[in-house]
Amino acid sequence: MSTRLLVIDDEESICEILKYNLRKEGYEVDTAYSAEEALEKDLTPYDLFIVDIMMERLSGFDFAKRLRNSAQTEDVPIIFCSALNGEDDTVMGLNIGADDYITKPFKVSEMIARVNAVLRRAQIARRLQSQRSNPAPAPAQVAAPAPAPDLTADLEPEIVFETLRLDPNDKTIYIDDEKVALTKTEYDLLYFFLTHRNRVYSRQEIIRHVWADDVVITNRTIDTNITRLRKKIGDYGQHIETRPGFGYGFK
Repeated sequence: MSTRLLVIDDEESICEILKYNLRKEGYEVDTAYSAEEALEKDLTPYDLFIVDIMMERLSGFDFAKRLRNSAQTEDVPIIFCSALNGEDDTVMGLNIGADDYITKPFKVSEMIARVNAVLRRAQIARRLQSQRSNPAPAPAQVAAPAPAPDLTADLEPEIVFETLRLDPNDKTIYIDDEKVALTKTEYDLLYFFLTHRNRVYSRQEIIRHVWADDVVITNRTIDTNITRLRKKIGDYGQHIETRPGFGYGFK
């Protein structure tokens, strides 16, 4: 079964460029020139939505909220593609539930790479969910159980900085013994900084340590995630220093 994409943008030229190039990659691509036109379609067959934000009447943000509030489309990946390049716009898009955010003008090759990466992550997530929902049946004959292993031997020690505590075993962050909710990327960034202190790292070095090899990451994505992390960890955010022209470090 082919992978179906829906491109939603009020600029017809962008819709046609994306449709032509994504079809060359083997995807089945439909277009809509407004969010209202998209909502007239049956959205359940689509595997990914590429959505502009600044459209007349119903914005891309509002369209995405409707997708996330519907049980039929709540898990379908969304990539925002917009001329809005402010940090607040990116953060809002990601908080709504977008899986990626790319700014205009963009390179077609970068868009294709991001589409491929988002779809791969979605496929892995579906496979893991299926495995959890349908565990393998127990064998007819079960051998006598082996002695229970000492699971505590595999536990990693907590990483502590003053009253900030990171537990790598259950991927949890505490500040003053209060749990702090972080996304996976924010957790991975903080883990990297806490285990690589007192040195400035370039954005490319941070990408290699934090993000998967098949994910296309821009400098703005790094900056946005670090800004969100700083806010969530309060006063400890000041320890993540920015060195213009060089990168970031945890002091």
